[in-house]
Amino acid sequence: MRWSKYFIPTQKEAPKEAETISHKLMVRAGLIDKLSAGVYTYLPLGLNVLKKVENIVRKSMNEAGAIELLMPSLQPASLWKETGRFNKMGKDMITFIDRHNREMIFGPTHEEVITDIVRRYIKSWRQLPIIFYQIQTKFRDEIRPRFAIIRAREFLMKDAYSFDLDEKGLDKSYNLMKETYNKIFEKCGLKCTIKEAESGVIGGKFSEEFVAEGECSELEVGHIFKLGLEYSISMKANFIDKDGKEKPIYMGCYGIGVSRIVAAIIEGNYDKDGIIWPISVSPFLIVIIPTNMQDGLILNISERIYNELIEKKLEVIFDDRDESVGVKFKDADLCGFPFQVIVGKKVKEGKVEIKIRKGQKIEQINPENIYPYLKNFIEKS
Repeated sequence: MRWSKYFIPTQKEAPKEAETISHKLMVRAGLIDKLSAGVYTYLPLGLNVLKKVENIVRKSMNEAGAIELLMPSLQPASLWKETGRFNKMGKDMITFIDRHNREMIFGPTHEEVITDIVRRYIKSWRQLPIIFYQIQTKFRDEIRPRFAIIRAREFLMKDAYSFDLDEKGLDKSYNLMKETYNKIFEKCGLKCTIKEAESGVIGGKFSEEFVAEGECSELEVGHIFKLGLEYSISMKANFIDKDGKEKPIYMGCYGIGVSRIVAAIIEGNYDKDGIIWPISVSPFLIVIIPTNMQDGLILNISERIYNELIEKKLEVIFDDRDESVGVKFKDADLCGFPFQVIVGKKVKEGKVEIKIRKGQKIEQINPENIYPYLKNFIEKS
């Protein structure tokens, strides 16, 4: 990708209402744009990061044996009235009356919808255990949206639901998801602590939350619940056991704030110059910075490096803008790409510079050795 053909609207100043590091840097680095309170557009760089996180979550859930589906955002209020949760959510629930005078909601979570699916399709003990998950936009009308995507009214979430024969099976599914969450957060470059938590409107007898380290000290990025029989009894989600007896299904639910993870990563990975993306989630791995676009040799070597890295399937952006080198350096640091390949005057001596964003380490290297150097560094990471 060439910077001049892409869209990265960097800014020198953060918005006045920005309170957290992640909010300030996401706006300044051109990752998000505010449409209204608690509602944001993910601009191209921000969307790249969001998709990287989403893919880590999806791969990890698939490896754990969970099955992906996609449920509708629109839900009939009647389902929520079956479980008695309709009034518990209060004004956080976004509701409306459709043209047929039916009360509908924009889903803040999907326990009722998935339980309705299971009660209609899962009938026998032979079909259990099973874990379903989705990655989908949720809606909650926060009374005071804050911290940009950390407490937004519209956000991307991975929610999973386990269904088991008994409490022992629920414990096994719960522990599997707990282990999977630890792997997800580690792959995203997050350090999390696990705390026992209140179950709130989700319900159930026990829950734990995953709290990411960073300037925003109580940043919950995941929450897992042992729901037990709460939903299956109220919605009559039963199965026939080996002895032909009808029994309620044991349930668990497991949420990860996919969009919130992006903010949490920034909260734990930045310096005075901007974001420092972990390699696993960076929107681009490498930025190539020619120091003089008018110098034929510098431009030629820059193009050669760019084409080689693209051929090798590395994610690279070429800063070909007609801007001062100072602006290019500041934007590269602000946007947080892990590697900067700087092509300058020393190219005449057969040298270019590679700057490692984390730690600001700079090495001089022959242009022919750039790919092996980066490949080795990435593999070690």
